[in-house]
Amino acid sequence: MNKENIESILHEKRIFFPSSEFSAAAHIPSKDNLHKIHSIANRDFEGFWATQAKTELTWHQDFTTVLDRSNPPFYGWFIDGTLNVSFNCIDRHLEAHGEKIAIISERESGEITTLTYRQLYQRVCRFANVLKSQGVSIGDRVIIYLPMISEAIIAMQACARIGAIHSVVFGGFSAQSLKDRIENTRAKLLITADGGYRGGKIVPLKATADIALAKGCPTIEQVIVLKCTNQSITIEQGRDIWWHEAEANAHDKCTPTWVNAEHPLFILYTSGSTGKPKGIQHSSAGYLLGTITTMKWVFDIRQEDIFWCTADVGWITGHSYVAYGPLAAGATIVIYEGAPSFPDGGRFWKICQDHKVSIFYTAPTAIRLFMKMGKEIPESYDLSRLRLLGSVGEPINPEAWIWYHQVIGRERCPIVDTWWQTETGVHMIAPVPGAIPTKPGSCTLPLPGICVAIVDEEGNPVTSPHEGGHLVITQPWPSMVRTIWGDKQSYYDIYWRKFEGKYYLAGDSAHLDEDGYFWILGRDDDILNVAGHRLGTMEIESALVAHPQVAEAAIIGRPDGIKGEAILAYITLKDIEPLDEEKQNLLIQELRIWVSHQIGPIARPDEIKFVDNLPKTRSGKIMRRLLRSISRGEIITQDISTLESESTLAQTPQSKS
Repeated sequence: MNKENIESILHEKRIFFPSSEFSAAAHIPSKDNLHKIHSIANRDFEGFWATQAKTELTWHQDFTTVLDRSNPPFYGWFIDGTLNVSFNCIDRHLEAHGEKIAIISERESGEITTLTYRQLYQRVCRFANVLKSQGVSIGDRVIIYLPMISEAIIAMQACARIGAIHSVVFGGFSAQSLKDRIENTRAKLLITADGGYRGGKIVPLKATADIALAKGCPTIEQVIVLKCTNQSITIEQGRDIWWHEAEANAHDKCTPTWVNAEHPLFILYTSGSTGKPKGIQHSSAGYLLGTITTMKWVFDIRQEDIFWCTADVGWITGHSYVAYGPLAAGATIVIYEGAPSFPDGGRFWKICQDHKVSIFYTAPTAIRLFMKMGKEIPESYDLSRLRLLGSVGEPINPEAWIWYHQVIGRERCPIVDTWWQTETGVHMIAPVPGAIPTKPGSCTLPLPGICVAIVDEEGNPVTSPHEGGHLVITQPWPSMVRTIWGDKQSYYDIYWRKFEGKYYLAGDSAHLDEDGYFWILGRDDDILNVAGHRLGTMEIESALVAHPQVAEAAIIGRPDGIKGEAILAYITLKDIEPLDEEKQNLLIQELRIWVSHQIGPIARPDEIKFVDNLPKTRSGKIMRRLLRSISRGEIITQDISTLESESTLAQTPQSKS
């Protein structure tokens, strides 16, 4: 084995087949059907995507060019076509499904509101007219800084309706993070609220926005403020406008602005390892096409489904599988404002029960949180309407996958473990649930029209089972990132330079098994070099989480004079009672032996630290680069704007090295 490549040391053999009842009713009901779709895509790549675009999207002006390869890696799709994203998400459903519920919104207080597609159309049109009245026009940037409520989706759709480019900032971000995004986009208008609710507390959005604007942001001309909490706030005359007052006299019809297929729909910021966050720019047509096709292929969406993706619209998951994809597919969605465990650990399951959720999509970190609380809580709710479960974010470890399958899915719901990124826009590798047997921990196979490979340092394919390498995408795809906003050079350097523009570098390591299934091993910069073996962090973490006392684990490497790198594990336990020193030492020895038995002595942690919480982004990804800096006693210089809580940094102990 080439030791420059990555070794897979976790061997998961369990296979789960979709039920005959599920497959019979699915959009893609069998392997044979899926194989035929793949064959068409492989035989005529551009023709396949042209057919999808003409079938799934409503065009104002048809395209004649499918893929523009004239300036790689700045590819363009359907470049001479025009359409409107809001029209595709709302207007085209009105005749047949205008009275169908589009959005069920539940506030943390328990207040529930619904909007039919016709009501959503009217609200979006009115707010689009409000934006126009404030001087916002095609190409202007608008910052959206709101709680997870219907108005956040209305604001996004309204921007799309008039061709404005939105950038949604998660409501938990600091004033500095908000300021950075406003200044980088040179936004003209900010949409915020007096506040929102999270964990029983008010999040002071307007006050935070005022601090951001006081620090600079000279391009902001107006601030539209939504009344959510009725708390007292400062209104600056001439700049701040109440949403309800501006909307009161706005007309409920707004002709959509027809834009070029490549017109930027949004800019969404994702954290970088150093410096400021980078603004990922997505197109209109290609991005929307990706969301619709994956809603059908991966979520097998049906007219009768109640679809709940738990992500906030501040993240790409909330863009693709809350604000755009489900609505473009004509689905009914559930959104929830608050914390997953407020007022208790049953909140998510009560929402599923009360709103008859049939498709549930959440992150592994949430699943492990619920595991920690115990299966008795979800078992006390009626989850019989669930027919499909999904996982998004970090790779889901097999132990959490099995718990999800048994306790939430009651062993009848397929699980779609999805691999994708902010940059890819939509799912790239994921099970097609009616056609593909699943394996706990594997995202299975690339979707039709998506060309993915694993390569070594020289870009040569790695095909040997359990030998890992760099995950790359070998062909352009419609929903791909178009550039980093205002920084084309960084776009090339980060994603394309390593393989001289030939492949898109995902930044993840992966391996294939004997069946050609993909297994994500972790980020490239998380790979450990232990005594000449290159090991992925995910597999060691999965082994630790399989221990009955472990809730979550994060693995990093620290320099070691003999082995190159030693394995350092940060662990949170299911039992919240603190352990005395003797019990800690006994558990550390037990866990080291456990890992040796699970996957071999080479993966045994050299050091184990117990912590209350791990540093994670608000979308649930463990920030291992911060753990590496902390373990070495380094000053944190990286971007931490997406960190869930800075208090976790103070709780995290350094390594003994």
